[in-house]
Amino acid sequence: MATVTEKILKEHLKEGKMEAGSEIGIKIDQTLTQDATGTMAYLEFEAMGKPKVDTELSVSYVDHNMLQTDFKNADDHDYLKSVAAKYGILFSRAGNGICHQVHLERFARPGKTLLGSDSHTPTAGGVGSLAIGAGGLDVAVAMGGGTFYLTMPKIVGVRLKGKLKPWSSAKDVILELLRRLDVKGGVGKVFEYFGEGVATLSVPERATITNMGAELGATTSVFPSDEVTKKYLDDQQRGGQWAELKADSENYDEIIEMDLSAVEPMVAKPHSPGNVAPITELEGKKVNQVILGSCTNSSFRDLMIAAKMLKGKKIHPDISFSLVPGSRQVYSMIAGNGALADIISSGARILESACGPCIGMGQAPRSGGITVRTFNRNFQGRCGTKDAEAYLVSPEVAVAIALKGEFIHPAKLGAYPEIENEKPFIDDSMIMKPPKDGSSVEIIRGPNIKPLPEMKSLEEELKKEVLIKTGDNITTDHIMPAGAQILPLRSNIPAISAFVFSQIDPEFPKRAKEKGGGFIVGGDNYGQGSSREHAAIAPLYLGVKAVIAKSWARIHKSNLVNFGIVPLTFENPADYDSIEQGDVLEISDFRSAIRKGQVAVKNVTKGTSFTTKADLSGRAVDVVLEGGEINYTKR
Repeated sequence: MATVTEKILKEHLKEGKMEAGSEIGIKIDQTLTQDATGTMAYLEFEAMGKPKVDTELSVSYVDHNMLQTDFKNADDHDYLKSVAAKYGILFSRAGNGICHQVHLERFARPGKTLLGSDSHTPTAGGVGSLAIGAGGLDVAVAMGGGTFYLTMPKIVGVRLKGKLKPWSSAKDVILELLRRLDVKGGVGKVFEYFGEGVATLSVPERATITNMGAELGATTSVFPSDEVTKKYLDDQQRGGQWAELKADSENYDEIIEMDLSAVEPMVAKPHSPGNVAPITELEGKKVNQVILGSCTNSSFRDLMIAAKMLKGKKIHPDISFSLVPGSRQVYSMIAGNGALADIISSGARILESACGPCIGMGQAPRSGGITVRTFNRNFQGRCGTKDAEAYLVSPEVAVAIALKGEFIHPAKLGAYPEIENEKPFIDDSMIMKPPKDGSSVEIIRGPNIKPLPEMKSLEEELKKEVLIKTGDNITTDHIMPAGAQILPLRSNIPAISAFVFSQIDPEFPKRAKEKGGGFIVGGDNYGQGSSREHAAIAPLYLGVKAVIAKSWARIHKSNLVNFGIVPLTFENPADYDSIEQGDVLEISDFRSAIRKGQVAVKNVTKGTSFTTKADLSGRAVDVVLEGGEINYTKR
């Protein structure tokens, strides 16, 4: 008797015991990368010296860095294309769509493990995949056939009953969970959905929920594979890949009850996905910009809801409204059935099938603007305008606002539109297959692609300044921002390091270099958000040796270990208050202390001491002592 999560983990278990809190190692069947993280992941894979990927399936997507204002993004795309051909990787060309939407449509399979260098990889949990976001180095190791290590999560069962009423959507389901649990509520957990209400949700709706489960801090989220899944795969002409997968028991570590019929339209207010309130709290508030899209809400269903609501109507004159089809498949379908014409006639702006404004790559709102988006994150400045307010909503709410110019409950627009099912438009011609033998393929390296920084084994003594002290819920967007200026530098660590913490302390990179590196001190949930390992690599380049925090987000903590930066946790959180930026901290017998799991830190400036925990597995200790995963793997 086992849950869906336990069944998949047991089938893929290579090391460890499936006991909550202990480290396990699992086999990875599939990997995905995208171009903002993929360049670094493939540079890391090359450094391992493997002649070819050793997975059932690996796919390289181009969907993030689409604005080609100079040579950088174009060069990186050619690098990715040539690497894919050489090492046996499928290559999804620019314009084919957002990685998670395309992977759900064309590759995700029930019961398979998927590791992706993007935090929203759990989208594939909508078809019953155990899909986990990770840093690029972890993905590179998995592409080489290596084991992926993680802490065995607690399994939270979310029992769904009833059925969503008109104008409430799957987006509201996950927003309701975020309202209850906030952005730390899922750390160390898998959310597994079960109950009678599951059958009322389509696969795209399920994928919306698993996608945004990342904002809970969850390891992943997963739905069972049932007849709804079978129909979806049949429609995608992949029916032979279907397998039934369901829990045999309700032996979950925790159970959350949710009545879908009671779910109301919700809004995540600035500047956190966990700052959730009912739409009724904001009714009447004026809005400047609305965008519908992202890997969370750009399926055929989402766009058809928009088209039906917009048909014969015009966007409010005070609103700039943009729409982003999630994939070429979706784009072709709405073009073929006339929905695209209805959308264009309303005054909407159509963007290409890519991540775009979700990562600050275009469509920044005006200064002090109010932007409403169907995206998954609304961290301050992520939209491209630091003083703008970003709100997260469902497609239904987004379109209602676009029509009225202000927050409004969508039910006030009248009857809920009926959506007819259509057979998907299947055309994989923009997914390039590698040659059988790619050994002779020459890899294209533009001038923006720089080698990895040198990684040295950890020293025994460390005496350095506190370079910065941050508050709670610091995101990887705070540490290493996205956006049109910075994203093109993802393959150039010396250049991108100039932007570390630039949104909250523009002097940090200069100070870190002048001081020869040092410590970072953080609060609770340090490193939440994106899987971008650049939030570890760039600080490493600047000389950061250790980060001391109250608590951690899973992926970022792993990324620090992967690159030889020591993550330490305050044994007594109150000690955080005694430290200031500029204090000199000293650690003696660092290497031996890490092995013991307890590290004493002396505040030389204050003349005080405190204790931290090196809460790491035995393997993670070896990795960090060697100076990172690459050194560890080589040796």
